[in-house]
Amino acid sequence: MMSKGITAFAAAVALAFAASAQEYSLADGIAATPGGVYSLDSCRALALRNNKQLMMARQKAAGSEYQKKEAFAAYLPGIDFTGGYTYNQKNINLLGKGDYLQPINQSSLAGIAQKFPHLGQAIQGAMMNPETAPLVGEAMDLANSFVDLTNNTLRKSTSFDIHNVFFGAITLTQPIYMGGKIAAMNKLAQAGIDANRSLAAAEAENVVCAVDAAYWLVVSLKAKQELAQSFVNMLDTLDHDVGLMVEQGLATRAQKLEVDVKLNQARVDLTKVENGLVLSRMALAQVCGLPVNSDMHPADEPDGFMLERAQYADSTFAVTPDVLNNAYNSRPDLMALDAAIRAADAEKRVAMSSMLPKVALVGAYSFSNPNAFDGFRNRFGGAFSVGAMVSIPIWHWGGNYNKYKAAESNETVMRLRMADSHDLVDLQINQAAFKAHESLKTYSATRANLESANENLRCANVGFREGVMTSTDVTTAQTAWLQANSSNIDAMIECRLCDVYLNKVTGRLPQVVPAINSEDSTAEYRMNSNGIWQKKTK
Repeated sequence: MMSKGITAFAAAVALAFAASAQEYSLADGIAATPGGVYSLDSCRALALRNNKQLMMARQKAAGSEYQKKEAFAAYLPGIDFTGGYTYNQKNINLLGKGDYLQPINQSSLAGIAQKFPHLGQAIQGAMMNPETAPLVGEAMDLANSFVDLTNNTLRKSTSFDIHNVFFGAITLTQPIYMGGKIAAMNKLAQAGIDANRSLAAAEAENVVCAVDAAYWLVVSLKAKQELAQSFVNMLDTLDHDVGLMVEQGLATRAQKLEVDVKLNQARVDLTKVENGLVLSRMALAQVCGLPVNSDMHPADEPDGFMLERAQYADSTFAVTPDVLNNAYNSRPDLMALDAAIRAADAEKRVAMSSMLPKVALVGAYSFSNPNAFDGFRNRFGGAFSVGAMVSIPIWHWGGNYNKYKAAESNETVMRLRMADSHDLVDLQINQAAFKAHESLKTYSATRANLESANENLRCANVGFREGVMTSTDVTTAQTAWLQANSSNIDAMIECRLCDVYLNKVTGRLPQVVPAINSEDSTAEYRMNSNGIWQKKTK
């Protein structure tokens, strides 16, 4: 009965929501006021601005815009700076210790005498002669001074200080031909933008359907609360009448206890409906992006348990080729899948580029300290250089080719998925159409059952007052009346939801709810000082 459905709903919502006590102002000037009355359109607008799932989808779409800019930047030259510092323990010496000129002494003169005997005898004679010996000593000192001077000069010119080395370079790289990779990456980024925008639009449609379901659930439970209260009042009146009849001996105590049981069960069901109504208001607030304790009151809530008839699904709706084609071209989920096909084709082109040559223009300004542009000096010096770079893949054991074939297979999978999605959309539209027609027939049947239940209850009450019917007959008629009214409420709500779902699967929901397209699908969100997520102002 109705109590089972309310119990299941209460359990599901209680697990899904956490308490939130903060009241806040929404973006774009819409304020959330506890206990406020909201129309269906205002609930949709709130959800489209503040639903967290939709915010995430739009943030992804905004991120894809930056990825597109990143891909376009690959067309432009890249400028980089590289610098560094190195400390070396030792300097560079081009000459070893034995490579320098040796001083002139007795041992060196003996060596000269061995190689040049005549010269050695002349030097020996000069050194033995008292008159020329001082001149030979002075000549040797002068020669040794020249050797020292020469060695010092060689040491300075062949030794380089590299203890502290600073170096750097500013490079410019301009791609000339990358095998079509840059163009393919730009197409891939554009496909990502289209896909994320379509997914954001699909999420917006899901949010609208969720809002409608939550909205009409509140309306339904409000009507069922009034219905349950009326049922309790009827049973309470019957219980009072049967009690008076028991006192007068016109009814048995068993009949009184039977009515008491019915009354107690009705009061329990009323409590469950009331709890379910509170939780359904919390669910509506959550999907609208409000605190769950906002106590929202839909404008369509009835004063009693009778709902007003509204516009339902078109009973003359038929699935035609035009309807299917419109769904193929306008449904955001299919548009996202089409973007996925284009992305797969771009990925295939990227894989193809790995097998093609690449050409780039490179320019650089390099500098270092010490530098060797004008001798080896411990000062900064640099120079420009320009060149071209060519990379040609020759043999990679089929790795690049297999990468291309894998991307080609992925594209085929995407195209097959699109074809399969078309078949599923055909089935989905037909199911939605049958469901809509079924809901209209069910509503007509519940209306007829309600009229019969009302007449049956009237006859039972009259018969009970006339004494020709028992309290059991009255409670049976009252229960039938309760079920007929509850079924009628469910049928009316089902008609409304079927209409929304039919518009969604046929791609017509943005026409019915223009706010879906009026919201920026690439909006960025930031948390304000109060901890509330709002659309970023540009």
